[in-house]
Amino acid sequence: MTGIEELLLSRIRDVADYPAPGVLFKDITPLLADPAAFTALTDALAGIAQASGATKVVGLEARGFILGAPVAVRAGLGFIPVRKAGKLPGATLGQAYDLEYGSAEIEVHAEDLSVDDRVLVVDDVLATGGTAEASLQLVRRAGAEVAGLAVLMELGFLGGRARLEPALAGAPLEALLRL
Repeated sequence: MTGIEELLLSRIRDVADYPAPGVLFKDITPLLADPAAFTALTDALAGIAQASGATKVVGLEARGFILGAPVAVRAGLGFIPVRKAGKLPGATLGQAYDLEYGSAEIEVHAEDLSVDDRVLVVDDVLATGGTAEASLQLVRRAGAEVAGLAVLMELGFLGGRARLEPALAGAPLEALLRL
């Protein structure tokens, strides 16, 4: 394990039975509260953004906003929020996707992305991959190219990476931590 992995893991708190019985929630708020850990995380993700040749960072609601915005600033890139349906004003482009129980929709201001953009999608956790898959589809529908997906942690036992392989279409998936 590397020094950054140890630092990040040491600042992630496990919360049993949240948000439902039997779930072990990975709480990143202690990491965000620690300036050294948050800076290390931001620097690592900004390095991925720069190496990918990204021109924009997309952050997924809501923790992807917290991580993606400083990554974009550090990497000298624009930041685009992908929100739950109905949260953005004006004209949006939406993408519906299935959840374990039901469905959801995410939206983006399509004019914020162009055919000249290479987009790195940033989020905190890759779990089953549903939201990430929808975001990749949304980026492409907006006319931009997917430069990759970068997450703080991947919960490998939930199979998100395998689900995302077709949607990534060869673009890299970078997880700083694999749990």
